[in-house]
Amino acid sequence: MTRLAAPIVLAELGWMGMGLVDTMVVGRVSAEAIAAVGLGTIVFYGVAVCASGLLLGMDTLVSQAYGAGDAEDCRHSLIQGVWISLVLIPLVTGLVWLLSSLLPGFGIDPSVVRATRPYLRALTWSAPALLVYFAFRRYLQSVNLVRPVMWTLVTANLVNLAGNWVLVFGHWGAPKLGAEGSGWATCLSRAYMVTLLGVVIFRRERDLPRSPWGWDGQRIRELLRLGGPAAAQMGLEIAVFAIVTMLAGRLSALALASNQIALLTVSTTFMVPLGISSAAAVRVGHALGRRDPQAAARSGWMALALGGGVMLAAAALLLTEPRILARLFTPEAEVIAAAATLLRIAAFFQLFDGLQVVATGALRGAGNTRTPMLCHFAGYWLVGLPLGAALCFGRGLGAAGLWVGLSTGLILIGIVLAVFWSRAAKRFTMVD
Repeated sequence: MTRLAAPIVLAELGWMGMGLVDTMVVGRVSAEAIAAVGLGTIVFYGVAVCASGLLLGMDTLVSQAYGAGDAEDCRHSLIQGVWISLVLIPLVTGLVWLLSSLLPGFGIDPSVVRATRPYLRALTWSAPALLVYFAFRRYLQSVNLVRPVMWTLVTANLVNLAGNWVLVFGHWGAPKLGAEGSGWATCLSRAYMVTLLGVVIFRRERDLPRSPWGWDGQRIRELLRLGGPAAAQMGLEIAVFAIVTMLAGRLSALALASNQIALLTVSTTFMVPLGISSAAAVRVGHALGRRDPQAAARSGWMALALGGGVMLAAAALLLTEPRILARLFTPEAEVIAAAATLLRIAAFFQLFDGLQVVATGALRGAGNTRTPMLCHFAGYWLVGLPLGAALCFGRGLGAAGLWVGLSTGLILIGIVLAVFWSRAAKRFTMVD
């Protein structure tokens, strides 16, 4: 589990590093620039990452086929995953452009909207590379080739950092684009990522028998049957944080900037159990593919222990050193103080956030993507968001009230999904 999870965790941290670099660089421009990157990112990812969730069915089908020793079936799922990605490109770009035009109607600070729209337009051009990259990555992880994914993301951060330095501040004769330049830097880094993973897959597959590249409706339906609930679950989760970002934007640019810093920080800690979750899906799928349910149960429990332990450490850090973490993003005292309050609140849901995402991965490896979707809907939309909005506006707690609501919802989701995994593991043992 550790051999598989460690490179994936580093890849997830590398993925998150791009957002951190973008925010830290534009944080030297203005609070409005930080808010613009935060708002634009949540809008773009609210669409693109949700769409990419349709490819999560590859975790189940490719990993189980790999466990059964069927390399041809693995490649077949990859090809159909690429087809899904290509179909999603115009849908994602169109929806992001539409949302960009609707931003002024959400009551967000006009200065933030003016900075967000150019950033979002630049970011939209990265959608084709990003969606195909997701298909390549899910395939490589499921066949135990995780180091190329890790190194691609690590080196892509260097591309992104260089692009930010040149385009945000106008070095080397480039125009000084501010937040928009950060979007173009991200676009370049994603083109780099999909190219590298494409080369890795080509070199791996070139000596193997060719698989037909035609559209297979039956396999695509299988992928969507598994990926549909997973995409809906991701959409529910991302939409909640998008709405929280929008609501924070209605308060002030300061509230939105502090919300962005807190969101980026907890998203960074979340990357570790997210990587473990992907490893859990693969390991559980491999074990079930080779008809070893005891190993599937052990893999899931080991992943939960790793994810929970890491997030306990993250909670301690957020609780004791929130100002130091906030200061990494901005030198402005007001933003640091506001962000530190949100980070202390976030400390209380770290353990449960780790449990829920790892349990989701383990259940996905077993082919169950519906239960996490229902749990996220109930926890976020029936409890977390209504409670957060009531505390924010009804009780006058501002952004802190929103985060108390999120914390409550995540705690409930983590507990319920851990219980569901426990029941699934017992069924594996009974079958064995």
